[in-house]
Amino acid sequence: MNIHEYQAKALLREFDVPVPVGMAVFSPDEALHAAKELGGPIWVVKSQIHAGGRGKGRFTEPEAGEQGGVRLSRSAEEVRDNAEQMLGKTLVTHQSGPAGRVVKRLYIEDGSSIATELYLSALVDRATSRIAFISSTEGGMDIEQVAADTPEKIHTLTIDPATGYMPFHGRKIAFGLGLKGDQVKQCVRLVGNLYRAFVEKDMSMLEINPLIVTEDGDLKCLDAKINFDSNALFRHPDVIELRDIEEEDPAEVEASRYDLNYVKLDGEIGCMVNGAGLAMATMDIIKLEGSEPANFLDVGGGANKEQVMNAFKIILSDPNVKGILVNIFGGIMRCDIIAEGIVAAAKEMAINVPLVVRLEGTNVDIGKRMLNDSGLAIIAADDLGDAARKIVAQVREAG
Repeated sequence: MNIHEYQAKALLREFDVPVPVGMAVFSPDEALHAAKELGGPIWVVKSQIHAGGRGKGRFTEPEAGEQGGVRLSRSAEEVRDNAEQMLGKTLVTHQSGPAGRVVKRLYIEDGSSIATELYLSALVDRATSRIAFISSTEGGMDIEQVAADTPEKIHTLTIDPATGYMPFHGRKIAFGLGLKGDQVKQCVRLVGNLYRAFVEKDMSMLEINPLIVTEDGDLKCLDAKINFDSNALFRHPDVIELRDIEEEDPAEVEASRYDLNYVKLDGEIGCMVNGAGLAMATMDIIKLEGSEPANFLDVGGGANKEQVMNAFKIILSDPNVKGILVNIFGGIMRCDIIAEGIVAAAKEMAINVPLVVRLEGTNVDIGKRMLNDSGLAIIAADDLGDAARKIVAQVREAG
């Protein structure tokens, strides 16, 4: 689960992480009031959307002006003018996709005197089963280009969970960032507090870009992006309250209501699979056959008839879907239950795109017999390769 920058900074402030003072606003008048409250003399007006690259982003509406989604303002009235231009407009960034995101809230923040821009992030490194800190002296809007062109400027340090964070971890990061004197002490405290926040709040990613050194020599987190482990949210009702459903794909929100793991993609073949690994393999083999998956959808190991029907509804809500591949390996999941859900969904929804079903495992013979006896235009497949070839061929034939 993602949260907005202003929410991330409020959370980090609870862990004594240095962040600039700011206020979230939802209207131009609120922006003017915030600017007067903060005092200036320079303010930063930041679009709040769940996508990176806001500073280099562009609005689709001409009346929003030619500046990006992060703007400097030198008067309270200019803050209000920028807010009026930005609110309700669509911001397109390299992470938002071509459709962009509508800006519904802004963050008005005190300007900071920047001497140096650095990069610092923490994430779960699955290769080592540790929390890893990634740092670079090349912070700012071009960090992706730095990683691509000069990876030697990116440094990674993992923390053993048996020891947890130790001061030497912070010193090592500080030296790698070229910090000196009191800045090293500040970095040791900062990284320690970030690690504590990461663990206590069950984060999966925490990015500070840029981490700045001010003209006064102090460290400050000028931006903050946080992603939480959704599987741990039951422990954090305060974090759940920060969820902005309007920033999420409606189909993904709908899927979460039925305990379905769904991620929308850009392809044309909808997938319904039980098990994340099998779902990934299904998407891979669709690509191998020359087509593209329209989604990742894992119905889990204990799905029932209603979940299967809702899965079909969610898949078919995507207008790009031109065919559906159902790939079920019945261990805990029984093939006859899946077949019952498929037949019920096909009858209720009048599915008008090719449907290929591959079943294997518990009660597979019963499941296949139910599909064959349904009288519906369901194409059976013998194995995963056969299923992928058939659905791709059907979609191409359909035009």
